[in-house]
Amino acid sequence: MYLLIVSGMSGAGKSLALNSLEELGFFCVDNLPSLMLKEFVSLCKNAQPEIKRAAVTIDSRESLLSRNSSAVISAIEELDTPYDVLFLDARDDVLRKRYNETRRRHPLGEAGEAESGVRRERIFLQAMRNIATYTVDTSDILPRKFSSMISKLLPEMEEAKISLIISSFGYKRGVPIDADIVLDMRFIENPFYIEELRELSGLCKEVHDFVFSHKEAVEFMDVVEGHILKMLPLYEAQEKHILRVCFGCTGGRHRSVAAVEDLARRMRAKGQAVRIYHRDLRFEAEDIEARIANKEI
Repeated sequence: MYLLIVSGMSGAGKSLALNSLEELGFFCVDNLPSLMLKEFVSLCKNAQPEIKRAAVTIDSRESLLSRNSSAVISAIEELDTPYDVLFLDARDDVLRKRYNETRRRHPLGEAGEAESGVRRERIFLQAMRNIATYTVDTSDILPRKFSSMISKLLPEMEEAKISLIISSFGYKRGVPIDADIVLDMRFIENPFYIEELRELSGLCKEVHDFVFSHKEAVEFMDVVEGHILKMLPLYEAQEKHILRVCFGCTGGRHRSVAAVEDLARRMRAKGQAVRIYHRDLRFEAEDIEARIANKEI
């Protein structure tokens, strides 16, 4: 039997994830106290027919049962069945906005308010986040996209080989909280300030050629490639299924995008499976268009 433990911040999408897992054939239980984990696994194994895949949510509501985070981790580590921990997170401002929009009470908030609740919950769940097999930032994932996100993640739970995700982002919108490695491309001249490149992106040859006309950029990518190739086997040995390498620049449209595409090309040439995600590419294009329209630039 395989058990997926879904945890994470309130408002990050645990209920949506559990619904998606149920649709994928998992036997799901929401808010199972960690004290009951062993008994739950035993029930699944003894069921007729046996339950092969199950998912439960365990989160900060454990604190309401006077359980500290160390006790929760111990209960998980004592399991005698294969398991993974999926931790769903989001930026604090997104979590507060979601709670304020729905007018829900936060389980750990003073008088149910979100700000103190998010702060307390992040402290309580840090230990759970530390043991997570998968950490997903849902800040920019729409509810209708949850099923797709979960279904793409699940096959990798069975893979021995690590999957490499290379992402671009803009610092102006925050660093991705699910990043394993963050690399800053702001040491290269910003194409935004070159008029003929401003409305293009790192996907365009002109921007790519400009970024890598700087020998420092080429040297930097040589070092990054060597580092990643050396580290991948070590991550695999630690049974890490996904490695997220994130390149950042100011807006997330020019330098970081070019760096992602360059590293992806290099890694594929070495036979490594790669997925690419340009988080802020579209958002920055819309921002540039609006600033041009308003004659701000």
